[in-house]
Amino acid sequence: MPLRPRATLSLLVLALASAVPALAQQPATLPAPIAESSAPSTGPRSDFHAQVLLDRAHFSPGQIDALPGSNQKRAVAGFQAARGLKVTGELDDATWQALQPEATPALARYTLTAEDVAGPFQPVPKKPADQAKLKALCFASVEEALGERFHASPDLLRALNPGVDLGKAGSEIQVPNIAAATLPKAAKLVIDKSDSTLRLYDAQGKVYAQFPVSSGSKHDPLPIGQWKILGISRDPTFHYNPKLFWDASKKESKALLPPGPNNPVGRVWIDIFKPHYGLHGTPEPGHVGKTESHGCVRMTNWDALLVADAVDASVPVVMQE
Repeated sequence: MPLRPRATLSLLVLALASAVPALAQQPATLPAPIAESSAPSTGPRSDFHAQVLLDRAHFSPGQIDALPGSNQKRAVAGFQAARGLKVTGELDDATWQALQPEATPALARYTLTAEDVAGPFQPVPKKPADQAKLKALCFASVEEALGERFHASPDLLRALNPGVDLGKAGSEIQVPNIAAATLPKAAKLVIDKSDSTLRLYDAQGKVYAQFPVSSGSKHDPLPIGQWKILGISRDPTFHYNPKLFWDASKKESKALLPPGPNNPVGRVWIDIFKPHYGLHGTPEPGHVGKTESHGCVRMTNWDALLVADAVDASVPVVMQE
C-alpha cells in the first residue's frame, strides 16, 4: 500500500536524525595539503637558464628571478633580432640553439668571503632628510649586496640556498653563473620608449647589447630627440630638490644625499644636455622596466655601469617613442 505524504515526511525526518551522529564523528579538519617545493627550476632550458645566458650575451633580462616576465620577453626579442632569428620573444628551439645552453651551466658555486659579509649593512630611511644624515647609502642586507653582485633577486638567492647562512664567511652558495663583462665602445645609444629598452649600436649599425629601462611618465615624459653626453659620474651624490618631483611632499626641503648603491640614482649618473635628465642606476632593480621614472632613464646598477663604460661624450643618445 503506498505511503501517504505525511508518513513519507516522517520517515525522512527519522532517517536524517539517525544520520547526524555519524556525521558528527567525521574529522573536524581536513588533512593539510602537501606543500610544493619553493625552489625555482634551474635545469637546462629553464627560464632561469635563459636569463643567465641572456645576461652573459649582453641582452639583459634585468634582475634574474627565474620568472618569465616582460623583461625576459624583451631580452629574448632583442637577442633574436640581433641574431637574425624570427622575432617572437619566445624561447623557441632556434633561440635556444643560438644561446648554446649546452656550453654554459645555469648555476655556479661560490664561497662567501669575509669581505662579502662585512657590510656595513643598514636600513635606508624613506625620507630624503634622513638619508642625508648618513655617510653612505649602503646595502640594507647581505642578501641585497649578493643580489647585486650576481644580478639576482634576493628572494631567488634565498630559494637557491635553503638553510644556508648567507651572512657567514665560508658558506658555499649557489648563484647565477654570470660572467665578468666589458663592452666595446658604442657608436650610438638608443632608448626606445615603446618597448622600454636601451640599445647599444656598433659602427656598422648593429645592436650588440640591450638593457631594460624605466623611462619617463605622464608627469615627466621622456625627452624625445637626440642628446649629447656631458659627463659620467660614478658613485655620485644626489642633489634632491622636491620641486623637481611631482610626488614630493611640500614639507620637504632640498638635501644632498650621499653616494652608495641605494642612492636614488644608484652607482652611476650619465649626464645629458638637458637639465635634470640623465641615464642612471637605481636602488630598486626589481622595478626596472616595470614602473615609471621621473623622466630619466633608469637601469639596474650593474647594467648602468656596463653602459657607462661603453659611452663617452662622442656617443649620441637618441630617445624615441
